[in-house]
Amino acid sequence: MNIYIYCIIGVFIISAICGFLFIPLILNFCKSRKLYDIPDARKIHHGAIPRLGGISFMPSMLLSFAAAMYVIDNTDKQVTINLWSIYFLLSILIIYVMGIVDDILGLSPLIKFIIQIIAACTLPMSGLYINSMYGFLGIYEIPYYIGFPLTVLTIVFIDNAINLIDGIDGLAASLSIIALSGFLYMFIVQNVWSYSILIAGLIGVLVAFMYFNLFGSVEKNRKIFMGDSGSLTLGYLLGFLCIKYSMNNTAVMPNHKFDFLIAFTLLLVPMFDVVRVFVVRIYHKRSPFSADKTHIHHKFMSAGCTQHTALVAILALAVLYIVANHFMLMVMSNTSVFIIDVIVYILVNLVLNYFIAKRHPHGHKIKMVSERVKS
Repeated sequence: MNIYIYCIIGVFIISAICGFLFIPLILNFCKSRKLYDIPDARKIHHGAIPRLGGISFMPSMLLSFAAAMYVIDNTDKQVTINLWSIYFLLSILIIYVMGIVDDILGLSPLIKFIIQIIAACTLPMSGLYINSMYGFLGIYEIPYYIGFPLTVLTIVFIDNAINLIDGIDGLAASLSIIALSGFLYMFIVQNVWSYSILIAGLIGVLVAFMYFNLFGSVEKNRKIFMGDSGSLTLGYLLGFLCIKYSMNNTAVMPNHKFDFLIAFTLLLVPMFDVVRVFVVRIYHKRSPFSADKTHIHHKFMSAGCTQHTALVAILALAVLYIVANHFMLMVMSNTSVFIIDVIVYILVNLVLNYFIAKRHPHGHKIKMVSERVKS
């Protein structure tokens, strides 16, 4: 086992420990300042619960990453930090700070959207952008003037997809852990160690967060939500990793051992969910940014699932996509696999609609709630 694998394991452990140390401090701070996520008609929870759990993500990840870099620097090994890495760290710090400000003071959706675009623009400006579709929809090489806006759109879209699916306990965090684990494996296979170590650090603190989010007691002030500081940071990092893996750059990754579609498959459930919700809202002549209870976790619960059952079902769907696509891509084109993915998602929603209608035989309408929507 080489030094990098030891560092990945060590970073995971250090970050998890940091999470278990930081989150109780954040909980006490939220209690003293009365910073709670207040329940309303759109939300699932009923009690006032602190919403700043995401503040622990960046410090835990970066502290453990710095520790690993120190260990590696004192060996004969090297980890390359290039311009992309610097731009990425600066841009994700912008998103992280924006999320904290939004959780504490509140920001308008337009301001958050503008900041997300500005942060996302830094990546193609540094030379990191979608430059090939590898035959998807018959498209191969992509020029910079198309790749630039496509990259920004993709990152902002994924960022908001993770933000919007953060609707029940553990969902955004566990979907992120699944996706991050996939990226960790793929980057290890490619010997891209700096990002592998960073990913391990984020997984570690997410495990700590999941403990408090799923099993913490509200009465003992030990339950917490990640808030926008967490979901937007996660979404931005996952969007970056998708672009990083998808870019055709033989200097960094000589050959893709997995089809580029696998990178996006890791986030297929939250991305499909946002598209479906927006289409449904537009069909019903509502603003695509209006708030409601039509996300996939709401549908599972309307069909009769508990929060935890809905969580398990959605995670099972995410894993099924990853496993199925991995094997299908061995014998089919990525375009054909994507079409099958869309059909499967439509069928899943039709089945859910059937059970919702059966459970509510006199008609079931999900109320649209007029409130500020997470962007």
